[in-house]
Amino acid sequence: MLNNKQKGLQGEKIASEYIKELGYEILENNYRTKKGEIDIIAYQKNTLIFIEVKLRNSLRYGYPIEAINFRKAKTIKSVALDYIRLKSLFEYPVRFDVIEVFLSEDRNYKVTITENAF
Repeated sequence: MLNNKQKGLQGEKIASEYIKELGYEILENNYRTKKGEIDIIAYQKNTLIFIEVKLRNSLRYGYPIEAINFRKAKTIKSVALDYIRLKSLFEYPVRFDVIEVFLSEDRNYKVTITENAF
């Protein structure tokens, strides 16, 4: 059985592969600063996309996107702004997405993207 960190990494790997198939270019995985972390930073259609990935194997605790509260969104936005400053990417529109990965017991999965989630 996987621990929470392993599940998170598995979800991020599935999400990364999924968005690559959709034509996204992945710029960073698990981008960390003292302020926090962004799971995936990607680029598609002239837009810089900051992505939070949530994996669930049941809805017992609600939909994955419901785990992103105001504080988490604020942290992601702050880290994103630091990234934009560091890389001088001011000219690009920005989007904040959530990718939900639903993993079944038989290891099949379903991926849902919510664009402009916060």
